[in-house]
Amino acid sequence: MAGDEVRAATRADLAGLPAEVAPRLLGAHLTTTVAGATVTVRLTEVEAYHGRGTGPVPDPGSHARMGPTARNATMWGEPGHLYVYLSHGIHSCVNVVCGPDGIAGGVLLRGGEVIEGIDTAFGRRPAARTPRDLARGPGRLGDAVGLRHPLHDGVDAITGTPHHGAVARLALAAEPVAGFASGPRVGVAGVAGTSAFPWRFWIPGEPTVSPFRWGRGAAEL
Repeated sequence: MAGDEVRAATRADLAGLPAEVAPRLLGAHLTTTVAGATVTVRLTEVEAYHGRGTGPVPDPGSHARMGPTARNATMWGEPGHLYVYLSHGIHSCVNVVCGPDGIAGGVLLRGGEVIEGIDTAFGRRPAARTPRDLARGPGRLGDAVGLRHPLHDGVDAITGTPHHGAVARLALAAEPVAGFASGPRVGVAGVAGTSAFPWRFWIPGEPTVSPFRWGRGAAEL
């Protein structure tokens, strides 16, 4: 619920492998201030992604599967920064970087409940019909919190250091969410979108969790 207690996240909180850290982000609050307007989202759905050499199982669904590139450079940095990338040339999606500095990984923020700045979020998401729809899905969440690729890629959500006009802060739930669900990631093609990678985590019963859909070829595997 919106009144759940939270505490400021630390880099140590995010130093594990993304698949291990991701459930701890459920119930967390991401607060952004962009152009003087503040929005807070309580996270209800996340997905973990590893990089080349991260953990014991290669992740063919990750942007960092082939190693460092200009696009995924933030994923290889210290935990707590936000990797903001462009999806389908339109939507800016937000990830929390996890793992030790130099080991690639991130947790995609797939869905959440706007608990502060709802008028600002509606202004950024005029197509939303209800509060549930403001941040239901990663592109919508990125729009609602106002972070844009490439301008805000790399913003530090631990220190809150301003980055191209944006400030971000991550606070974890004081008590980890119990009874969360997990399963295949949404819309990821091939084996990376199957039960071999049950790296999507969500809070059951939350209306802001996005609908599941198979990626290309994943349902047949």
